[in-house]
Amino acid sequence: MASIPVIDLTGALQPGAPRSAEVAEALRAAGTGSGFFYVSGHGVPRALVDAQFALAQRFFDLPLPAKQAIDLRRVPNMRGYESLGAQTLDATARPDLKESFYCGQAYADDHPYVQRGLHSYGRNQWPTELPEMAGQCAAYIAAMQALALRLMQLMALSLELPEDFFDHTHENPMGTLRLLRYPPHPADADERTFGAGAHTDWGAITILAQDSHGGLEVQMPDGQWLAATPMDGCFVVNLGDMIPRWTNGRYHSNPHRVRNVASGGAPRHSIPFFYNPDYEARVEPVATCVPAGTRPLYEPCTVGEHLREMYAKTYGAGNGAAAMA
Repeated sequence: MASIPVIDLTGALQPGAPRSAEVAEALRAAGTGSGFFYVSGHGVPRALVDAQFALAQRFFDLPLPAKQAIDLRRVPNMRGYESLGAQTLDATARPDLKESFYCGQAYADDHPYVQRGLHSYGRNQWPTELPEMAGQCAAYIAAMQALALRLMQLMALSLELPEDFFDHTHENPMGTLRLLRYPPHPADADERTFGAGAHTDWGAITILAQDSHGGLEVQMPDGQWLAATPMDGCFVVNLGDMIPRWTNGRYHSNPHRVRNVASGGAPRHSIPFFYNPDYEARVEPVATCVPAGTRPLYEPCTVGEHLREMYAKTYGAGNGAAAMA
């Protein structure tokens, strides 16, 4: 029976650590399968994760006008609040039943990428009612960024590349933290109603913390939908659409969706961190994944070019293209 593997990162959290090769082999198996896996032994303190969930609860409990005051449409880099039903991840489904808050690593106003108005570069918006939010999110982002960079190094090993192969793409990384609240699934919902419609993630790596209610479902390579049941002390990690580009289709970015059907009428909270490399980093199939005498399956592109295309698909050409300019 299909399952999502658990990869223990203990002894593999630093370059050259003794279990790095073993963990890289496990990552290879996950990448060539569903592209999803749990990670334990990740080194992120439980207290930090618990504090982030508590913060998410406080944020979403704010009055609607307080949240709308920092609507993400007020700024060019899509940071801030997104209302219920604002996104449709599956074009064949109804608008997603979720509300969210976006933030990320802050870049100064004089940074060249901020000056160019590139997506995900710039300042965050914070609610005045939660003065602790900026510091808490910055600490969580730093922990997720470090874990994502290590996973990219382990991925390089899994592809028979030097451990530092991807390090040069991290100069000005794009890390987006999203706080999500899903209301209870409607009792009269039809088959086109989801908290988040079926989709693949667009970037490199997603690291997800989810509450105890569950609701995440992953489509396995055989087409079966499998519940990604919450596991104590673990994150769910999935590979985004950049990874098939880098691996010439060897590693997979599989669809997933959310239905908040097992919470007993309570809202579901989840906290994904979307890791993307530098906006100008080049993405093209690595040599170890292109058999001799064959042509790569993907044309080279930059991280920014890839993300502009994906945002335009799910937000509409006007909104998405403008946000990614």
